[in-house]
Amino acid sequence: MCGIVGLFLKKDDMRPQLGTLLSDMLITMTDRGPDSAGVAIYGAETPGQVKITIQSDTPDVAYDGLIAAMATEIGVTPDLRRVDTHAVLTVAEADETAARDWLMARGLRIMGAGHAMEIYKEVGLPADVTERFGLRAMGGSHGIGHTRMATESAVTTDGAHPFSTADDQCLVHNGSLSNHNQMRRKLARQGVHTTSENDTEVGAAYISARIAGGDSLGEALEGTLRDLDGFFTFVTGTRNGFGVVRDPIACKPAVMAETDDYVAFASEYRAFADLPGIEGARVWEPEPATVYFWER
Repeated sequence: MCGIVGLFLKKDDMRPQLGTLLSDMLITMTDRGPDSAGVAIYGAETPGQVKITIQSDTPDVAYDGLIAAMATEIGVTPDLRRVDTHAVLTVAEADETAARDWLMARGLRIMGAGHAMEIYKEVGLPADVTERFGLRAMGGSHGIGHTRMATESAVTTDGAHPFSTADDQCLVHNGSLSNHNQMRRKLARQGVHTTSENDTEVGAAYISARIAGGDSLGEALEGTLRDLDGFFTFVTGTRNGFGVVRDPIACKPAVMAETDDYVAFASEYRAFADLPGIEGARVWEPEPATVYFWER
C-alpha cells in the first residue's frame, strides 16, 4: 500500500512552485507508506552538461576531497552541490560514463542522471525527507514522488523509489510484480542490469530497454501490459513529461486531475486538496490497461 504523486506543469510561470506543491502532495500520502520516501525533480538544464545525483551514508567522508580526486584520477572536474546525504555532480556529456564508473568504484550510490532530472530518496517519513532535501525550494517543469510501505524487500535507501535505469528516466510503482525475477534474468541477457532486489527497478529497466530499442514512451508503457505480471500502477518520468499506466485489473487506487495549468496524479484524491484551481479541474480515475502521457 504505497503512495504515488506526480505533477506536470503546463506553464513556465508555475515552475518555482513545483517543489512546494509536490511536497504537500507527498506528505498527504504518508499513511500509505511510512518507510521511505523519494522524489524525482525535472529542473533547470545546462546545454552540454549532465547531472549525476549520488548518495552516501557517510557524506562527510565521501564528499570530502571528491572533486580533487576525480580530477586527479580521471581528469574530470565536476561541479558539486551537496544536498544532505546526496550530492549533484555536473559534468560534460562526454565525461558522464567515466564519471559514473569512477563514482561506483568508490562505493557511491548513483540515484540517477540526466540533463534535467535529480533524484532524492531516503528512509523516513515524507515530511522528514522533503525537509532534509529542501524540496520546497526546488523548481522545475514536472516531478514524481513515492512514499513506500515495504513488502518484498528491505527498508533501505536502495529499496526506495523512484528508480532510474536510464538518463532522465525514472519510475515509481504501487503494487507487486510476480514475474520480476524472470524478467530480471531476461533483461540481463540483453545487457540491461539492475542493482537492487526491488521489483520496481525491474519495471523501470524494462521501460528503459524498450525506449532504448526505439519505442516511444507510450509504446513502452503499453508493453508492460503484455510482459509484466502482477498488480501495478506505474508513473514514469522522462525528460519531456510523464506517463501513467495501470494493470488490467487495476486494484491499486489512482486518480488524475487536469487544468489549463497542470496535470496531477495521486493514489488518492486528498493529495490534490491544496493544488491551485483544483475546484475547477477535470478529475477522473485512470482506466485499466490504458496508457496516459503528457509531454512538452
